[in-house]
Parts: sequence; structure tokens; C-alpha cells
Amino acid sequence: MKIFLASILSMAIFTTTMAQKNSIHQFKVTSIDGKTLDLSKFKGKKILIVNTASECGYTPQYEGLQKLYDANKDKLVIIGFPCNQFGGQEPGSEESIKEFCKARFGVTFPLTAKVNVKGDNISPVYKWLCNKAENGVLDATIKWNFNKFLLDENGIILAYFPSKTKPDSEEIINLLK
Repeated sequence: MKIFLASILSMAIFTTTMAQKNSIHQFKVTSIDGKTLDLSKFKGKKILIVNTASECGYTPQYEGLQKLYDANKDKLVIIGFPCNQFGGQEPGSEESIKEFCKARFGVTFPLTAKVNVKGDNISPVYKWLCNKAENGVLDATIKWNFNKFLLDENGIILAYFPSKTKPDSEEIINLLK
């Protein structure tokens, strides 16, 4: 009986570990305010992760992201990950990014400290998001600002969208239903 229970316990630990490994909820990131943002606190909500930049042609998508967030707060969190890797279009400090987003677009959804979304110093979140070997769903290559990953309530990737896909696109809205 003890061996049987130990086997069940081992399987439960293994299953939990695998579920965490294949879930965005395993990560903690630094918020734009320098605090820890534990992604496990968003269990039960869909998450839209976007690499953002303040001086990009796609920057007006902040407005659509905020509208999407306002309309779906009960079931969706949006997290902006500022990044300066594409055309140097996010050169400012975290404080200036936060002020810009708030003043220009009324952003109230969470923003992180600046990150790298590709290369040798890639953020662990983006390493996980972009590698099927880690996330269990898909491989993705971030080619510009405002790429989007939509994750389900369990932190599993549902879809990846390139920059040109607007936050209010039919593809995104249908996955929120």
C-alpha cells in the first residue's frame, strides 16, 4: 500500500511539474515599477502578452489593447513587455515608458520592465513563448514590435499573432469567447 501511494504521489508531483513547465504561470517578471509580477496570479484568466514599443508605427495599438482590456477585465489580462530590439523604438526609461503609455493611451494593464524578446539575453518568458520544446505548443520568431501571444486560463498558448494583427481583430475576439 505504501509503495502504491508513493507511486501516486510521484505521478502527481510529475504531472504538476509538467503542467507548470508548460504554463506561463511558472514565471515571475519585473513590473515597470520594479516590483515582482507573479504570472500565477492570473490563473483562471486568459493572458495576452505583447512586446511593445513607444516609437513604432504599431504604437497606436496601445489604444486597442486598452479597449480590449477594459471590455474583458473579468476574463483577460494584457501584459505589455517593452522592448528596444527593433529599430531602437523603445529607447526610454521604464518611468518614461509608463508615463507615455498612461498619458497618451490611458494604459492601465500591467507593463513590465524592458526585456529582450530574442537573442542571447532573451527574457525567460519569451524563451518559453517562442520555443515549442519549452511551451509544448508552437515555435515563434519575433520579427518586430507588437507581436501577440494569447494564452488560455491555464497559461497554455492558444495562438500567436504578428504585429499587423490588431487587438480588436476577429481572430483575437473569437478566442476570447
